[in-house]
Amino acid sequence: MRITGGTAAGRILKVPKGLDVRPTPDLVKQAVFNSLGGRVAGARVLELFAGTGALSLDCLSRGAELAVCVEKSRRHAQVLRANCETVGLPRERLQLRVQDAFQALAQFTSGERQFSLIVADPPYGEKTKGERSESLAQELLDDPFLPGLLTPDGLFILGHAKRDAVTISPPWVELKALKHGDSWMRFLRRDPATLTAGAATTAAASTTAPVKPAAGDSWV
Repeated sequence: MRITGGTAAGRILKVPKGLDVRPTPDLVKQAVFNSLGGRVAGARVLELFAGTGALSLDCLSRGAELAVCVEKSRRHAQVLRANCETVGLPRERLQLRVQDAFQALAQFTSGERQFSLIVADPPYGEKTKGERSESLAQELLDDPFLPGLLTPDGLFILGHAKRDAVTISPPWVELKALKHGDSWMRFLRRDPATLTAGAATTAAASTTAPVKPAAGDSWV
């Protein structure tokens, strides 16, 4: 696993043996960032199910202003922090939260925080056989808090397995889908019809609002 572009391009990311983690493959990452183009520079990024930081660290290397990573496993989070230091990216631009992703989404919303780019490549779900998916990817699509965390022109990039036939419904609108082997990466935005008049005000307020863990959660 490597950083695929930017100031740390080519630097190796560690994925220790024995950890139950599935990093986003380099070819998939490269395709995602080729599609994003200049959107990453200056972006405020939220990565859910961050694992060892394959997506968020690539964003920082490519000029993102800030990456907030949510990872439930403390062991994975420690590897992510070590990867950031090993590849030479500024620690102050990475905020790492050890917490369940769905709990974090609710708390970020209460803090009026918004992001211009949200990325998630969670553990893959089982094959769907005519029924609605019950995967983590589907749970993210159905989460009531996640859409409000995007700025009005923000993007949500979601990874899932080809066998997992997720349902994309309002307020999400799909812009494109990248396919590589068993991996799909969906590019989504909020339907403009769902944006309220106060969205811009919320976005402006969120740029300076600090993200703080709730009691019982922690940064590493």
